[in-house]
Amino acid sequence: MGAVVGTLTMQTKQQRRPSSDKADDDLEMTMVCHRPEGLHQLEAQTNFSKQELQVLYRGFKNECPSGIVSEETFKQIYSQFFPHGDASAYAHYLFNAFDSAQTGSIKFEDFVTALSILLRGSITEKLQWTFNLYDINRDGYINKEEMTDIVRAIYDMMGKYTYPVLRTDAHKQHVDAFFQKMDKNRDGVVTLDEFILSCQEVYLLFPSLSSTTTLLTPLLVVVVVVCTLPAQV
Repeated sequence: MGAVVGTLTMQTKQQRRPSSDKADDDLEMTMVCHRPEGLHQLEAQTNFSKQELQVLYRGFKNECPSGIVSEETFKQIYSQFFPHGDASAYAHYLFNAFDSAQTGSIKFEDFVTALSILLRGSITEKLQWTFNLYDINRDGYINKEEMTDIVRAIYDMMGKYTYPVLRTDAHKQHVDAFFQKMDKNRDGVVTLDEFILSCQEVYLLFPSLSSTTTLLTPLLVVVVVVCTLPAQV
């Protein structure tokens, strides 16, 4: 699916394909186990044009001929981007965020809906999606245990490229820093409103982040919020 995203960024420079390719697309969409919703419907539900959806679908089908992605397949694809670390834990949380209906698989509709938010959604939409990623048990709050799992998964994923070299208590320090910034009423959990408010404060400090169109948005929230705090002695 990484190839899918790369293809999307290049396709805007290409001319629209001849109309005869429409028949090929329709035929391809009948040859998989799961048939996605009509492109017109997905165009209305996302921030992608019909041509972009066609490009995304071709890439998705190349990676996942069955039309659905299992968690194991998702982990294998995602790990290719982090060869020096272990991305399995973070990929698990990311998979669950894409699989919003908790069906145990990601369909093309799930994929493009999330991608639309992460690439072209508003800041609030991106932050809502990221909050749902961090809210592992989906109870509407982020607690320290959940944040510790996310931070540990991020460091495992980065592997030897984590710099500076982490001390044994680094995870706890960064989680404490995260809650110092996010937990406005000091009740031990972070609500969606607190999360969005705190992140918007960060975006005011770093305006360039507001135009960032990247799948690393969930990572940036942790890294930037923690880095804006005063260094702890």
